[in-house]
Amino acid sequence: MSGNPFDLSGKVAMVTGTSRGLGQYMGRALARAGADLVITSRRRDALEPFRREIEQMGRRAFPVELDVRDELSIRRAVAEAWDHYGRLDVLVNNAGCNVRKPALDVTWDDWNLVLDTNLRGTFFVAREVAARMIPLGRGRIINIGSVTCVFGYAGLGPYCASRGGVRQLTMSLADDWGRHGITVNCLAPGWFRTEQNKVLYENQAWVDYLVDRIPLKRPGRPDDLDGAVVFLASDASAYITGQTLLVDGGISTGATRAM
Repeated sequence: MSGNPFDLSGKVAMVTGTSRGLGQYMGRALARAGADLVITSRRRDALEPFRREIEQMGRRAFPVELDVRDELSIRRAVAEAWDHYGRLDVLVNNAGCNVRKPALDVTWDDWNLVLDTNLRGTFFVAREVAARMIPLGRGRIINIGSVTCVFGYAGLGPYCASRGGVRQLTMSLADDWGRHGITVNCLAPGWFRTEQNKVLYENQAWVDYLVDRIPLKRPGRPDDLDGAVVFLASDASAYITGQTLLVDGGISTGATRAM
């Protein structure tokens, strides 16, 4: 075993929602730290470019079709990943979605889409993976939340509800599975530009407003998550569980500027 507690050599990490965005960045970080990957999307063919990229880095990447809103799909995907590698050491529960609307315009279907994906999906993927980790007596589960785990924003009712739920779920699962050597933590990014919110960043007045409230004076860059995800996946965080790690440039301090 390496003397470096951040070394993930020989580990297998399953990262959900890796056809684009922050899921890919976190997958790259884990691969650079030595992990082989299970990568997932609702369409397996959408994973092919990322699979090739990871293999060019000298790591393995096994693509799996997964819809986190479908329990049978979850069971099949986790079983397929386990059968391929014979182990799962790390789960990054990243798959998510958002509906941005004023609260009065949110439909029943909007609510179900966001909560089923972000909260129910997170639970059932974690449950399926943990069932395989428990007999081994070890594992790392990282649920991806957001700054909305602790803040609420207008127009994001279902999303804020789902992310707040992920934070509470993380604490519950940490208590449930800690006796089996499994840590469960929540990694909560602040304002990062993604496919879901890129339209906001086209409004310079909004960007200026945002940056003024971030103590580090800039939105997040995808590689700002690298250290946090490797830390939570590695032996370096062996005595940390049930926690929410905010990677947000300090916006959760509630910083404001005097007029």
